[in-house]
Amino acid sequence: MTDTQALPPAFQDIAENLSYLDDWEDRYRYLIELGQALPRLDDTEKSDVNKVQGCVSQVWLAAHSDVSDGKTILTYRGESDAMIVQGLVAILLALYSGRPAAEIAETDAIALFDKMGLREHLTTQRSNGLIAMVNRIRSEGKALS
Repeated sequence: MTDTQALPPAFQDIAENLSYLDDWEDRYRYLIELGQALPRLDDTEKSDVNKVQGCVSQVWLAAHSDVSDGKTILTYRGESDAMIVQGLVAILLALYSGRPAAEIAETDAIALFDKMGLREHLTTQRSNGLIAMVNRIRSEGKALS
C-alpha cells in the first residue's frame, strides 16, 4: 500500500515537510528534530527481545497489540542511540504505529522512503538498518494479521 490517502496523517505531514526541504543538511536537521521529539523508552523496554538485529546503531522497537473491531492493532514505541536513526525511527512510528496488523504487513516503507528521496543520502549501513527495522515491523504485522 503506497497510496498516500490511506497513510496516517502524521506520516503525511512528515512527507509534506520533507518535500519543502531540498538541502540535505536541512533534511538531516529535520530528522534529528523528529527523533528528539520521540518519548524515550523505559530501560525495561531496551531488552534483547526489542532490539532490532541488523542495525549498526542500537535500535529498540517495542510493540503492543490490541484487538479492536476484530482487527489486531499494533502500537509501536522506539528508540536509537544514533540521532539520525532516531529520526528514521520517528518516521517509521508515524507510518506504522496504531494501524491494523494487516495494513502494516502490506505497507512498504522502503518504497515510501525512496519516493520521498530519504534513502539517497543515507549511508549503506543506515539504509540496511532501516530495511531491518521495516522488515521487523512488517513481519510482526504479517504474524498477527
